Parts: sequence; structure tokens; C-alpha cells
Amino acid sequence: MSARISISNGSIYLAATDYDKYFQGIETVIVLIDGGYLQILPVKQMASGGYLLKIRNAQGDRVITSPDVFQNDGRLDWSSGDIIGNWSSDRGALVCELPELQT
Repeated sequence: MSARISISNGSIYLAATDYDKYFQGIETVIVLIDGGYLQILPVKQMASGGYLLKIRNAQGDRVITSPDVFQNDGRLDWSSGDIIGNWSSDRGALVCELPELQT
């Protein structure tokens, strides 16, 4: 199983079908960039913190606004079309490989 996400200016866009598949009933997530991989981890209790999975439209697509994570990786103004993410049982996260930044 895989998901398609897009990223633009520090926000992650997730289709409703992929939200339902990986995060159904979850309101917050942790977003990490580590070693060229974006990881989106579900947070079971909202009081634990994290980023909101905001409803974006009537179809139920979601957006996660996490500019600080992308800024720390030098990608705040970076955008990308469809990136494939796969669920990692080892990490307990949806994991997406990010392309290398051009310098």
C-alpha cells in the first residue's frame, strides 16, 4: 500500500482516501525529516501535541501545516508534486523519500 502526498511551502497535502487508510480518526501527527525521509507519525492523544490534520475541502482531503520542520531542513519554500509514501511498521509512520535539494 502506498500514498501520494504533495508538499508546498511547509504544508503537506494528503488525499482523503490516504487519510482514511493510514490515519482514520487521528487528529494530530508528528512530522519529522530525517536522513532525506519525511515521516508522518499518528498521535493517539491530541494532548500529546503534534500538528493538526486539518480538513481541506468537502471531499475530506487533509493538510498538515508544519513550516518549522521544513525550515529546519532548508525546504521552507520548496514544493513538490506527488511523492510516494509507504507505511513503515518499524517506524510506525507513513514514510516518504524526499528528493535531494539542488544547490
